[in-house]
Amino acid sequence: MMQREQKKKQALENSVCFLETKKMCVGYQKKVVLQDIGIGIGQGEILTIIGPNGAGKSTILKSIAGQLKLLGGTVYLEKEDLTKMSGEELSKRMAVVFTQKLKGELMTCEDVVATGRYPYTGRMGILSEKDHEAVAEAMELVDVTPIRDQAFECISDGQRQRVMLARAICQEPQIIILDEPTSFLDIRYKLEFLSVLQKLKEQKKLTVIMSLHELELAERISDKILCVDGRDVVRLGTPEEIFRSGYMKELFGIRTGNYDEENGVVELAPPKGEPKVFVIAGGGEGRSIFRKLQRKQIPFATGILYENDLDYPVAKALAAQTVSAKAFEPVENEAVRQAKKLIDTCEKVICNKEVFGTFEKANEALLLYAKEQGKADDRIR
Repeated sequence: MMQREQKKKQALENSVCFLETKKMCVGYQKKVVLQDIGIGIGQGEILTIIGPNGAGKSTILKSIAGQLKLLGGTVYLEKEDLTKMSGEELSKRMAVVFTQKLKGELMTCEDVVATGRYPYTGRMGILSEKDHEAVAEAMELVDVTPIRDQAFECISDGQRQRVMLARAICQEPQIIILDEPTSFLDIRYKLEFLSVLQKLKEQKKLTVIMSLHELELAERISDKILCVDGRDVVRLGTPEEIFRSGYMKELFGIRTGNYDEENGVVELAPPKGEPKVFVIAGGGEGRSIFRKLQRKQIPFATGILYENDLDYPVAKALAAQTVSAKAFEPVENEAVRQAKKLIDTCEKVICNKEVFGTFEKANEALLLYAKEQGKADDRIR
């Protein structure tokens, strides 16, 4: 046991983090928000901070960026204390994109991007040929070259975010810090923006530290995820380690509705009461019916669903009862009996399937049974 612990300790000592915090304590005006924060990030990794509103995500980001004074501990960049770097040196190594909108009156998009070269231009602010090349490359990387001559104040929020990202890239930093960068973007621009970050991570070995509200996006883009709950940093790990069943419900204090970590499915609270409708579903065809019944607050039961079926996570969240079967196994007679018993107690049966596959014979038999009982229907009233 002692040898194992010594090997583990030695491995940690030998591992080199690109950016590391040790016993970092953050807050405002000497009031501590979070303390004893220990983070280790490798070069070219994406770390995303998640947690409820007011949990301290922005405070952590601003403290790492030097916009808030640390109340304790240290932040190291390649073993060098960030707090001891000059403003110019820090600007060359770290860029920040926060949610405050830049006032860019009478500035083109290219003008805004070019302001990212301020650590290199000196007091006169005159751009050299190298500076112009850096501006052009940054705009090309984030696909804003076509709008370079447009007025910054006249473009969309999605375009503004990409221009601000280009401005940050112009600094040629090793790290970019972003606070809720997708908050005001529609789904198209969210995906485009995060795809650009992934490209920068691969092409430039850029390290990204950001906060996100969209859990499903955080799960997909992050190498590491830091969870904060307003009192402590409660967990740090890979998405596979963080997004485990029930954890998001605990972290966010979810009392109504459901979030399924494994499938990224968010559902409202199920209708209350005994099931009035039985839904024969499967293959993803039942989800729209389940949600329509939920909107009308009609309690329902469903089955027979394999536990790996696309309908299964939604059924578990919304149905009063779900008759299930183990994946890749024949449906047991007990499941069929249970489903028929539910059909007997329900007012009607809904099934929008016209063709049943080889492994859906049990559901085909249920539909026949419902027709014999005079309960088969394809409408929701």
